[in-house]
Amino acid sequence: MKTSDFDYELPPERIAQEPLEERDASRLLVLDRSSGSVAHRAFRELPSLLRQGDLLVLNDTKVVPARLYGRREATGGGVEVLFVERLSGTNWLALTKSGGSLRPGERLSLAEGRVRARIVERRGQEGDVLEILSREPLERVLDEAGHMPVPPYIRRDGRSPPSALDRLRYQTVYARSPGAVAAPTAGLHFTERVFRELEARGVAREFVTLRVGPGTFRPVKAAELESHRMDPEDFEVPERTAEAIRLCRGRGGRVVAVGTTVVRALESAAAEDGTVRPGRGRASIFIVPGHRFRAIDAMLTNFHLPRGTPLVLVCAFAGRERVLAAYREALRAGYRFLSYGDAMLIV
Repeated sequence: MKTSDFDYELPPERIAQEPLEERDASRLLVLDRSSGSVAHRAFRELPSLLRQGDLLVLNDTKVVPARLYGRREATGGGVEVLFVERLSGTNWLALTKSGGSLRPGERLSLAEGRVRARIVERRGQEGDVLEILSREPLERVLDEAGHMPVPPYIRRDGRSPPSALDRLRYQTVYARSPGAVAAPTAGLHFTERVFRELEARGVAREFVTLRVGPGTFRPVKAAELESHRMDPEDFEVPERTAEAIRLCRGRGGRVVAVGTTVVRALESAAAEDGTVRPGRGRASIFIVPGHRFRAIDAMLTNFHLPRGTPLVLVCAFAGRERVLAAYREALRAGYRFLSYGDAMLIV
C-alpha cells in the first residue's frame, strides 16, 4: 500500500498553535463509518452522542517536561535535547538537535549548567545515548526547568522560559502515570464537567497506560507502508479495565477508544476472539487498512498529520476515502488541526 495514498493538503494556518481557552469548547466532527455521513457538533455534546452502557477507555499517561536547551562545551553552539527514557544507571536515550553534527565523546551543558552530559553513542533515527555527568537528579531538573515536548509543528521559542500554558494544557486532566514525551491528544478536550455528564448518562470510563514516544511525530518516509516500523512503546492494561470491557460487551455496549494510543494498546492486548487480556507489554503494532479490529467499536480522535501513522490507523478503522473526505470537509468548515485542534468521533 502506498504511503502517498494517505496524503492531503494541510495549510499551515490550520494547525492550531494554542489551545482554546476552555478545553471542551472544541468542535467535534462526527463520522458514521457505515454511511460516511458527517455531522458538525461541539465537544461538550459528546455525552449526548454516546449511549447508556458504553465504555470510554482513556490513556492516563502523563507527559514529562523532557526538553532542555543548552550548548556544546567544545564549540559553544546551541543544542536541544529531548530525553526519551532512562536506559540504565546514568545513561539516557535522547533526541538531539544542533547546528552541526554531534560526535561521540562530546560534552553538553544544559539548563544553564545544571545538567552536564556526554554523548556515548549515536543511534540514528532512534536517538543518542547520553551519560549524565552531573550529580543533581535529571528528573528534578526536568520538573523544574524542562520544556513540555510539544510537537515541532507547534512553534515555540526555545530561548524563552518553559511555557506555563503548555505545562497545563499539553496534559490531560486525568494524567497520572509519568513517562510520555507526547500527549494522548484526543484526551485534551475532556473536563470534569463532561465527565460528570457522561456518568449521569450511564457511560462508564476506565484507563490504560501507553507511554507515548517521539515516534508518534514521525511521518512515514517509506514509499510503501509495509516498510515502515513503529517504535515500541510500553503499555499496561489493568485487570479492572479488561473486566470492564468484558462487561461492556456482555451488556451490548460499545467500547469507545479515546485516541489512537488507546487503540494500539487494546489491539495489542486483544486475543483473536476479542478478549482483552490484562497485563503489560510493548506495543509496536502498525495498524493499516485490512486490520481486523477486535477490541474497539468507536473512536474519539484528533485530526492528524498527512502520511502519519495515526492517520493510517484512523483510515484502517473508518475507510481511507471516507476519512479523507471528512478531513476535506473539516478543512472547508474551518476546523483546527493537530494536537491543540478539534476532535472527531467515529461511530
